[in-house]
Amino acid sequence: MVSYVSAFLYGVGGIVVAGMALLVAFQEKLVYVPVLPGLTKSYSITPARLRLLYEDVWLRSSDGVRLHAWFIKLLPECRGPTVLFFQENAGNIAHRLEMVRIMIQRLQCNVFMLSYRGYGASDGYPSQHGIAKDAQAALDHLSQRTDIDTSRIVVFGRSLGGAVGALLTKNNPDKVAALILENTFTSILDMAGVLLPFLKWFIGGTGSKGPKILNFLVRSPWSTIDIVGQINQPILFLSGLQDEMVPPSHMQMLYAKVASHNRECIFVEFPNGMHMDTWLAGGDHYWRTIQQFIGNHVPEVKEHESSHDDKALESELCDGPSSTHCPNSPPLFTL
Repeated sequence: MVSYVSAFLYGVGGIVVAGMALLVAFQEKLVYVPVLPGLTKSYSITPARLRLLYEDVWLRSSDGVRLHAWFIKLLPECRGPTVLFFQENAGNIAHRLEMVRIMIQRLQCNVFMLSYRGYGASDGYPSQHGIAKDAQAALDHLSQRTDIDTSRIVVFGRSLGGAVGALLTKNNPDKVAALILENTFTSILDMAGVLLPFLKWFIGGTGSKGPKILNFLVRSPWSTIDIVGQINQPILFLSGLQDEMVPPSHMQMLYAKVASHNRECIFVEFPNGMHMDTWLAGGDHYWRTIQQFIGNHVPEVKEHESSHDDKALESELCDGPSSTHCPNSPPLFTL
């Protein structure tokens, strides 16, 4: 009898060890899906196919990885808001072009679409550490452009993209005006238990009741629930109640985490929205919700308002003890 018990325990132990080994070795392949089944990594179409005005942008992340992006403009001189869009996990930015085409029309905005490392035409292999660097490179590029209003950059992330966008927004309070999250998870640790229920006893986020003994093995935890609580910019939460991938309760928990300290948060539900099609199922209500959010929290600064503010600042400076900033005063030095 003892030998059977020992054999059983050894068997269970072997399964656990094998599972841990697989988790360590292949977790990036389980978390990130740059290529959809049956398709190639290359772009199926480009914005030109949809008659969109765009440019190919090539970036270098801080660790040297070469990244590709599309910057799609409403008009050559559009000064409206610019949406930095972070896509869902599976596939590449070409698969989101139809949605982006409608976004540009409805929101009268520019859209910057980044291919994460390992996705589309970008080099490298995806990881949380690397993708965070990629997102920062995209934002830094936008912040240095002179053909857009850099005070009106809105980060929009869907699913995995929401985790990416939340981290970027938290780290750049002076560069990101507002954040939009759609069907985003609380953490990959929590999603492991959703997609592979037997793992919920060993892996979990801050709200998990299990022992979480394998958490230390997860290299891409993407703990959005811990990040959003540190964001002070306005946030719009868009939740599809028929989401078959990320339980809608995740979005509710994210909102609850933020709402207690950030009064500029809005939570909107779409009864028929699934994980990938909330933008379609939501119809006109979906786009009007985003349009109103951007209008209220990322408003256009009228030219006369800017001029008035400049004059007020000029007057304030000229009334001070030093007049070196006044237009009629000699400069302190010249170059």
